[in-house]
Amino acid sequence: MSVTAKEYLGPCDISCLECCRVLDLGCGSGRDCYMLSQLVGEKGHVTGIDMTEDQVRNTSTTTQRFGYKKPNVNFVQGYIEALAEAGLEEKSYDIIISNCVVNLSPDKASVLREAYRVLKDGGELYFSDVYSDARIPEDLKANKVLWGECLSGVLWWEDLIRLAEEVGFCKPRLVTASIITVGNKELEKLLGNYKFVSATYRLFKLPKGSEKKSCLVMYNGEITGVEESFEFDGQYTFKVDKEMEVDGDVASILSNSRFSGEFTFQRQGLKTPEKKRMLGQTQGNFFINSFVFGSLYFSQISARSKSDTDKVAQ
Repeated sequence: MSVTAKEYLGPCDISCLECCRVLDLGCGSGRDCYMLSQLVGEKGHVTGIDMTEDQVRNTSTTTQRFGYKKPNVNFVQGYIEALAEAGLEEKSYDIIISNCVVNLSPDKASVLREAYRVLKDGGELYFSDVYSDARIPEDLKANKVLWGECLSGVLWWEDLIRLAEEVGFCKPRLVTASIITVGNKELEKLLGNYKFVSATYRLFKLPKGSEKKSCLVMYNGEITGVEESFEFDGQYTFKVDKEMEVDGDVASILSNSRFSGEFTFQRQGLKTPEKKRMLGQTQGNFFINSFVFGSLYFSQISARSKSDTDKVAQ
């Protein structure tokens, strides 16, 4: 593997999963599905879909390991661009996850459309993938080595934002991002000036006509594992019993998703036009652009590493 600094989400990164129905796109051997099966509990359910027929799967694992009366995991063979053909019904899942799989699909728009179709209103696509800082040309896409390294098949991050909103998702929420380093001279030469980032986004399917007005919210601290502090995305981290003002998009997400019971809401407009303007600017730039976010993260890590080195030298 020539590409370094990729970061993939794990099931434990996702909060508030109890009793949810979860779909794992490109589940492979099902490792994440079995981890998720414990997090959703016996009343929840996890489905894994993969195009590879010979993946090893054993649904009895959940009954044996967690003491469930019946398995809460099932697997289907199929393509993530055609979930209907695999028998996955409309509005049947609360959450969809995916780990660096979408970039390998030749039809990303269909992946997003199908994900939107099978999600319930208020549902979420929570996924990690690789993105580029510009559209990748066809000659690079045809390079099998670059494709196998999860580079030449990636989306330009701005195309993700556009496609997501065209499909019907609300504006994507950037959770985290980190710059990818290509540690191979030959690949670097082929790629030229293209840059890549590993990023995790949250895409929510909200009910049609959902109100989007800024308001004050207070986290009640009842989500398992994040009782004191709930990191929703790169912009918002909610402290228990602390009032916080959120923009209209986040207010709508929190009040129309599985998080609605985890917050109290005080409906009101922003306190000043200046504050409204500032929120709009940060939302439109820093907190969606994975390259800006990733570069800042990289700078912080580098500065921390230098500081630690200086301390050792002293």
